[in-house]
Amino acid sequence: MRRHDIRASRSPLRRLRPVLLLPLAFGVALTLATEDPGGPIAYSGATIIPVDGPPIPNGVMVVNDGRITALGPAETTLLPAGGTVVDLSGRTLIPGLICTHSHLGRGGGGDSAGPIQPEADIFEAVNIRNAGFRRAVAGGLTTINVMPGSGHLISGQTTYLKLRDGNTIDDLVLRDADGLRLGGLKMANGTNSLRGAPFPGTRAKSAALVRAKYLAAREYAEKIARAAGDPEKLPSRDLSLEPLVEAMAGKRVVHHHTHRHDDILTVLRLANEFGFRVVLHHVSEAWKVADEIAAAGAACSLILIDSPGGKLEARDIDYRNGAILESRGVPVAFHTDDWITDSRLFLRMAALAVRAGMTREGALRALTLSGAEMLDLEARTGSLTVGKDADFVVLDGDPFSVYTKVLATYVEGRKVFDRSVPEDLLFAEGGRGAGDDQTFQGCCMGRQGAR
Repeated sequence: MRRHDIRASRSPLRRLRPVLLLPLAFGVALTLATEDPGGPIAYSGATIIPVDGPPIPNGVMVVNDGRITALGPAETTLLPAGGTVVDLSGRTLIPGLICTHSHLGRGGGGDSAGPIQPEADIFEAVNIRNAGFRRAVAGGLTTINVMPGSGHLISGQTTYLKLRDGNTIDDLVLRDADGLRLGGLKMANGTNSLRGAPFPGTRAKSAALVRAKYLAAREYAEKIARAAGDPEKLPSRDLSLEPLVEAMAGKRVVHHHTHRHDDILTVLRLANEFGFRVVLHHVSEAWKVADEIAAAGAACSLILIDSPGGKLEARDIDYRNGAILESRGVPVAFHTDDWITDSRLFLRMAALAVRAGMTREGALRALTLSGAEMLDLEARTGSLTVGKDADFVVLDGDPFSVYTKVLATYVEGRKVFDRSVPEDLLFAEGGRGAGDDQTFQGCCMGRQGAR
């Protein structure tokens, strides 16, 4: 294999050539061709943290055609002939980060017409050219669950995206083997949906409205089953019931916003009654009912912010949530709820959990593999495993150090963020134009902000 050593190599940015490491003023960064150079690429010398196995000091990961084809210690890993070796000595290589709850793209779901609108699909409303997507890859995110808001009991369907370079949302959306778009169902309770009619005014009424809608969906599914494919007996199609039927059948995960311990228990009762699989989001008071969550077999997606406030029902949030749930065997992931937490600061959230007692291994898993499992994507991503997509991040230090920077982010083997590129650095560090979706293009204007 051809070897490139960072101590002796220099290369202009964005040329069509293999990866090189360059020493720059703000730290060592990666430069990669805008196109795949062809053949396998071996990333060598880094401390590799696969997440589903122990760290590999001085490791090697081989990527070919967007997938991981080999992984192991440098002294025992066979490097394929005809490829390229990238020296990552002194760096840390981790799986791409997965956010189970994001609002990137400024999409909307349900409107003020009513509290329950499962038929609304966030897929139809996401602007992938929004600057937030550039910030996300600058923070090491590679997969996100884009959600409608939480101002409704059921605000609509979510969509799962890979943060590839793309021109339209169809280039980013994840699909199953049959080509169907992947996503969940967003639900919420607590104070967000409590307002004037037709919305509920109490928590009891909120639960009653949800229960009634699921009963209608159950009856709808029973009518379809009894029809046995006979078009004369099939009920009229109901777009508001179909997502609930899919949830009860296990085809769509319910992602449920909930904070207070009594609201959490209401969600668990509804999930048990109607048989849907639920991921509990936020769960500020999970520590009060951790045993009940564990007994129900529910998963939790946590947010830990360093400046709590603004919502009375979240006043009892505890940074030990991750550690307490981990000790009970509850699957734990983290999410940004971007903008609530800027996607560029996602690693810091796990560091806060470690500081409060969560294990390093558990916190790293919560940023990656656990999130993939909650989205049913663990066969594709979430860990550095042979056969999985080559979604990974190169760091210049320990994942939980406040001084560590994301040097590069890769999705399916292609680089989507490079700190050595001035435009990418702008989105990583901020500054004039970093919040712009696109720079105005006049006759004499540059194109540095265009995509």
